[in-house]
Amino acid sequence: MNIPSSQPNARGPIGIVAALHEEINELLTWLTDAQCVHIGSRDFWTGWLDGHAVVVVLSRVGKVAAASTTAVLITQFNVRAVVFAGVAGALAPGVAVGDVVVSEELLQHDVDASPLFPRWEIPLTGMARFPADTSLANGLLESAGAVLADPHALLGPDVMRAFGIAAPQVHRGLIVSGDRFVCTSAESAVLRTALPDALAVEMEGAAVAQVCHEWAVPFAAIRTISDRADDAASVDFAQFIAQVDSRYSVAILRKWLSTTAAA
Repeated sequence: MNIPSSQPNARGPIGIVAALHEEINELLTWLTDAQCVHIGSRDFWTGWLDGHAVVVVLSRVGKVAAASTTAVLITQFNVRAVVFAGVAGALAPGVAVGDVVVSEELLQHDVDASPLFPRWEIPLTGMARFPADTSLANGLLESAGAVLADPHALLGPDVMRAFGIAAPQVHRGLIVSGDRFVCTSAESAVLRTALPDALAVEMEGAAVAQVCHEWAVPFAAIRTISDRADDAASVDFAQFIAQVDSRYSVAILRKWLSTTAAA
């Protein structure tokens, strides 16, 4: 496996995962000594980013795709941590478009093996909520706060105005995942009622958290809020990823790697 080994990250590289091409394309341009390792239908890009060995990979969309990609990162690349970056829909009232949510816990909202197991509990694990790694989440939270402190410099006033972003905030809490793009007010209302502490909803993070838990690999997710998970959720989605989410992700990850990530 073509894993960078000439620098002192003896514990293995950091895995960086996203679900959409637009979410990793810019990040790949910053890699040095980049090499592509093709396994299955995935391209795993190894290289160096801000002094750290990394493996960057497109998982594709959904829990199965994300879980299988993560299993390869762990078993074939011996990653020492995994970070998932991408977009999510807001659930909590105080979370707005352009905000960032850092995971504290992750739950699969579409898992229900009752009455054999409690609702949301992953069978045979005894767990419904998988905690994010505290140190990893703390570093990402600090880095996101630093990046969002000056959103005009990162996005520009035209982009902020186009997406109604005024003073973006960073939140930390429960992120829920499921194999459905939540895009109606009725669906999001059901989730808010069932899981009132959920901040955001997406389609991959909790599955990755489960895999990392099973291998004892630190994990955290950062999610840029692209919509309110309501009837307007698909409006300008592609433009938001290109003009906001990709810029957020690159800036936050590079800030974290250069200032707070463990060597």
